[in-house]
Amino acid sequence: MRFSPLAALVAAIISSTGPVAIIAPAHGQTPAATTTTVAATQVRYGTMQVDGLNIAYREAGDPSNPKLVLLHGWPSSSHQYRDLIVALAPRFHVVAPDYQGFGNSDRPDPATYHYSFEAISVTMERFLAAKGFDHYGLFMQDYGGPVGFRVIGRNPSALDWLIIQNTNAYESGFTPAWDAFRKALWVNRSAETEAPLAAFNTHDGIKGVYLAGAAHPELISQDAWESDDGFMRKPNGLRLNLDLFYDYRTNVELYPKWQKFLRDRQPKTVIFWGERDPFFTPEGGEAYLKDLPKAEMHRLNAGHFATEDNLPYISEHIISFYDKNVRSKK
Repeated sequence: MRFSPLAALVAAIISSTGPVAIIAPAHGQTPAATTTTVAATQVRYGTMQVDGLNIAYREAGDPSNPKLVLLHGWPSSSHQYRDLIVALAPRFHVVAPDYQGFGNSDRPDPATYHYSFEAISVTMERFLAAKGFDHYGLFMQDYGGPVGFRVIGRNPSALDWLIIQNTNAYESGFTPAWDAFRKALWVNRSAETEAPLAAFNTHDGIKGVYLAGAAHPELISQDAWESDDGFMRKPNGLRLNLDLFYDYRTNVELYPKWQKFLRDRQPKTVIFWGERDPFFTPEGGEAYLKDLPKAEMHRLNAGHFATEDNLPYISEHIISFYDKNVRSKK
């Protein structure tokens, strides 16, 4: 079979694992192309095999800098931190993984793989070990809390400091949005109790989570919810998320354990709390101060994804908190 030059080029691009060579016209001398230097602060994208799964991640910063882990929430991925990671990269070695089933990580079939916060936390712990993150600061938002508390609970010596942003660890933190979970799904899981919760995972449901309570909705990129919705539409997206909605009940059972961890360990902690979060109440943010009276609290006129429209404030105060409370004390 004969291929046209264009078809041959397309075939080369599709099969290529590296740069495609473009041959200069024979009749002229073309200067050599410049290969630019990759700056340490540029975001690098990779995957790593962990527990038989390809775990995707974003990474930036000089590996000799203090390490900082960003754990994402529902229904997002490391895409949630696409701008924050750039803002923090000049000061920290930052990594933001995608949980299994989220973003660009593998999503095993829920028919044969049990999606749970415990399983995610084990995989994330092994991912961090494989990346050489044996000491780190930890940013936890939404699902990042149940994952992160499990990780540091098993290995508390790895934690240098905490950043908490709208992730719940107290009964007082639940808004009425959780009633269909707590009073129906968790009591009796069935098609009938799952049906109302499927709406959270639709395009409009995801978009609504980003915009609800935001003081500056014009700063929230539609790429955020379009990205999440695109991943949700992949095979088994709804099923695995409903599995995790049901498994969330296991987090509530661990709240007393996490609270004791905070009281006993007193990690240096900065809290950024979106006061208009549709899922977690302002009281849920204030509750941390009972166990962490020395924590630095920032109450924001913001919703669930506060970094979307409060990025400069949050990134600047992360850096200043580290400089004032962590760097000088280590």
